[in-house]
Amino acid sequence: MPANLTPQYHKAEADYRAAQSPEEELECLQVMLREIPKHKGTDKLQADLKGKIAKLKADLATKKSSGVAKPGQRLPKQGAGRIVLVGGPNAGKSQLLASLTRAKPEIAPYPFTTQAPLPGMMFFEDCPMQLVDLPAISREVFDSGTFNLVRSADLVLLVVGLGQETLCEDTLAVLERFQGSKTRLGRISQLDDEDIGTTYTQTLVVFNQSDAEGARERRECFDELVPVDLDRIELSALDPVSLDRLKEECFRRLDVVRVYSRNPKTKQTDFNKPFTIRKGESLVEVAEQIHRDFGAQLKGARIWGTGVHDGTMVKPDYQPQDKDVAELNIAGQ
Repeated sequence: MPANLTPQYHKAEADYRAAQSPEEELECLQVMLREIPKHKGTDKLQADLKGKIAKLKADLATKKSSGVAKPGQRLPKQGAGRIVLVGGPNAGKSQLLASLTRAKPEIAPYPFTTQAPLPGMMFFEDCPMQLVDLPAISREVFDSGTFNLVRSADLVLLVVGLGQETLCEDTLAVLERFQGSKTRLGRISQLDDEDIGTTYTQTLVVFNQSDAEGARERRECFDELVPVDLDRIELSALDPVSLDRLKEECFRRLDVVRVYSRNPKTKQTDFNKPFTIRKGESLVEVAEQIHRDFGAQLKGARIWGTGVHDGTMVKPDYQPQDKDVAELNIAGQ
């Protein structure tokens, strides 16, 4: 029997993936359990949800009674999406962050230079995307806060340093860390249907240091010895052309639509700072970014774009295309 899960359930599921604390996880799971259709086809899923909720409640009660709060790694999400850099020691993650953003990470020729998550803002054309460099991962060293940041990310860049003789061993150590956890790397972002607590985050392998001596031979060795079924891109953190290709690929994978706002009074359009939504979202989500109450007050809009004639009147549920211009009609405005 099909589950026939509701849009409200799927939204709560997406929020669960993005949760950055046990309290947020619990709230999302409770919404999922409330929204799930109650029939035989969802019996197992209901049981998994109830088990996960019970475990989280027990864990939270234990932490509260002990009086010990584990420090979290909470970073506010900014831009059109969050992209995190993971990899082994000396893979060149910090150099990538410095080359792609205005962040000023410490860059040194020794391992474990990055001690804490460091964010920066990367742009594809006029679209900002948050890029976060995470501490290096090895078999001996791992920051457990990495799991939360990877799970809540929209895209993971698994950085492999082609200048490192140990690139195969280093990458295998990273993959083993995630494979042995409930937070895993995958081709797409999703929850595991068989285990409600296991999540996959879309991941792209980034071969960095492509200009290093012996890079081609190491790439061939990696392809032969490291069993990873993920898309790949090769670049140098010091090559602007290859960095531009990475920015474009990240933008494509975030599935982002840019919408420019046209002032109904002045008839002027602000092309400097687009509103960003996911493909398939509507003008309601655009209005809510302007003001949280505007989504409910949105009556419609005029649209200028490739999918309609200029100035076409549309309803609030219209799904914009990239670079549409929207003149929103808000009740009372």
